[in-house]
Parts: sequence; structure tokens; C-alpha cells
Amino acid sequence: MRGLPLGDIRVVELGQLLAGPFCGQLLGDFGAEVIKVEDPGRGDPMRQWGREKPYGQSLWWPVVARNKKSVTCDLRTREGQDLVRRLVERADVLLENFRPGTLERWGMSPERLHELNPRLVVTRVTGFGQTGPYAPRAGYGSIGEAMGGIRHVTGDPDRPPSRTGISLGDSLAATHACVGTLVALHERERSGRGQVVDSAIYEAVLAMMESMLPEWQQAAYQRERTGPVLPNVAPSNVYPTGDGDSILVAANQDSVFSRLAAVMGRPELAADERYATHGARGGNAAELDEIIAAWTASIPAEDLLRALHEGGVPAGRVYTAKDMFEDPHFAAREAIVRVPHPDFGELAMQNVVPKLSATPGGVRTAGPALGQHNDDVYRGLLGLTAEEIAALSAAGII
Repeated sequence: MRGLPLGDIRVVELGQLLAGPFCGQLLGDFGAEVIKVEDPGRGDPMRQWGREKPYGQSLWWPVVARNKKSVTCDLRTREGQDLVRRLVERADVLLENFRPGTLERWGMSPERLHELNPRLVVTRVTGFGQTGPYAPRAGYGSIGEAMGGIRHVTGDPDRPPSRTGISLGDSLAATHACVGTLVALHERERSGRGQVVDSAIYEAVLAMMESMLPEWQQAAYQRERTGPVLPNVAPSNVYPTGDGDSILVAANQDSVFSRLAAVMGRPELAADERYATHGARGGNAAELDEIIAAWTASIPAEDLLRALHEGGVPAGRVYTAKDMFEDPHFAAREAIVRVPHPDFGELAMQNVVPKLSATPGGVRTAGPALGQHNDDVYRGLLGLTAEEIAALSAAGII
């Protein structure tokens, strides 16, 4: 069995909450040794987040901190900063998501860190990036979603802008930060030097906005909120079923719409000039949705899905977590894993994505206890004595 693909990479994670730590989670999923540095006594605030708290513990933390080691260190003290510098000398990546200028105030600017370790990749995740007039501003994921454009087009047209029920902006910035980190590590193999990866939340959101910018620049067209559909993409909507359920059908491609028309017993729809092409269907989307909804509303959901799948038409239910646990495809691909946990027993969470054929990642441990790896890192990696560790602990440094 071959080793994990990032098993030779050590990451020092200084960030908190989600925008930085999700990047650390992704790197750890594929084997990187992620040493998470937390404030003594309090730790990452993510340890307290979440609506449901069995045993008084967050259910966010075991996921976003999985595969990581936890050490405590007061970064506001000279002694704590010295410890981090010693870690950096032995690391491949420093990951942080503080407001720009914070590392610099602590005497750990990228320039100074590169003096200690020229091969270090410094990955920085912020609301607005490290440069520009907005760089000093506090920037949460929700603000990046708003300024990056996705809030304006999310929701129903007769309501204010909405949001998804997850921290989309933070996760997008972290994912792009992970990509940038891997690119920088690859380039380091040629140049021998590390560099700074600058991932801004609003830019990560903007990167997902498809043709929104050229549509405005070339045609003065402003995308607006359109509820459950995309403008001029039809049919692609949620339709009612005969037993009170609903399913999503996506048949906007010409060949797929022909298959849908055949399944409906209405093959003539595919030849009708109102629906024969992508552009024509987009211009008559409301009328076409009414025709499809009248048909789906007469058939129970399971029968409807069976007919559509057999006919080669993409369709599916809108899943809840309960549906995911019961779905045989999720089970066959091990999309959900169960990880041992000292309090929860077996803790279910999403598996590693994407799947690699030869060197797949994996969830080895759930999020650690605060300072669980102090001895492992400070004694085992840095070579501190038991007396030195005890003195640092007594002084509140770790």
C-alpha cells in the first residue's frame, strides 16, 4: 500500500474558524501533517460553534479539525512567537487567516519567515487580500459572498438577497487557498523557494460567477435573482410528483430534452419550434415548466425517477442528511465515513474528495482535544525538555 500523497508535507496552521482551517482540513485529508496552533485555555472558537452540542461539544470541530494535531501557544507573547518560528523552520507551509498585518506585528512577516526557511509556502486567507484599499478591513465570508456577487443572484426575485445554509465564501476561499498551496509546493520543486499564496474571500466567490462580468461589460445585462432556475436554461427545475414529493429534472441539452419528451410520451415537443433548441426553450421556459409539471404531478416519485433514469434523463430528489444516510450510492462509494471519537463513539462525517485511484486520502482522526499534541510536537519535534515544557505551561505560554 502506497503512502498518502502529502505525507511528506508539514503544515503549521495558525488560523481559526473556517476560511483558513478548511484549507488545512483539505491538506490533512491527503496526508499532510497539520499542526494546529491554538490559544491556550480557549482554543479555536470553532470548538464552540454549532446548534447541536452532544456532550457539550461542537459537531463542527471534529470535521474541520480532522487529521490535525493541536498544540497550544500564545502568539501574542515573545516566547510564543519564538516557538512558532522554530516550527516554521521545520515546516513546508504556514497557513493563517488573520487580518493583514497581524503576522507582521508579531515579527513573522513572510520576508522574515523566508529568512528562517526559504522553502516555506506562506498561505494567507483574508476577506479582501493582502493588498488594495480594503485589505485592512475585517472580512467575514458573508461579506465576501455579498461583494463577490453570489448573494445578489441567490433567492427569489421578489425577496431580498438570500444565502445558502453553509459558509460558502469561507469554504471557497479555503479551497482556492489549497489549490494555490499545492501549486506553490510544486513550483518549489523547480525553484527551491517558497512564496506567498494570497486567497481573498470575495475573489474566490467572484471566480465562481461564470459569465456575469462579460455579460455586463459587453451587453449591459445584469443577472438577477431567479429562484430555483437559471435564466434561459430550460427545462431545469423542481417539479411536483403524484405522491406529494418533488424531484429536480435537468434536461436543458437538446439531446437530453428529446429523451425527456420521449419518456413523457410527447416526442413531438422536441420538434416543436418553441422547444426544439436551447435558445427557444429558454425563451419559453415558464410554459415548458407548466407542461412538465402537469405530467410529473400525475406520477409517484419512485415511478417517475425510474422512468427518467431508464430514459437517460438526469433527475433526483433534493436530499436531506437523512436521505444521504439511506442512499445506496452514498454507501457504495463510502461518501460518508464513521470515525472513532472518545465521546461520540462512531462519528459520521463526509469523506475525502476527490477520490484518487492509487494514493487516496482518508479520515484518520477526528478533531483533537485542545493541546492534545503539545508533548508530541514540543518535545518530539522541537526537542524541548520536560522542564522547559512545564515552565512554558506554568507561564501560560502553552
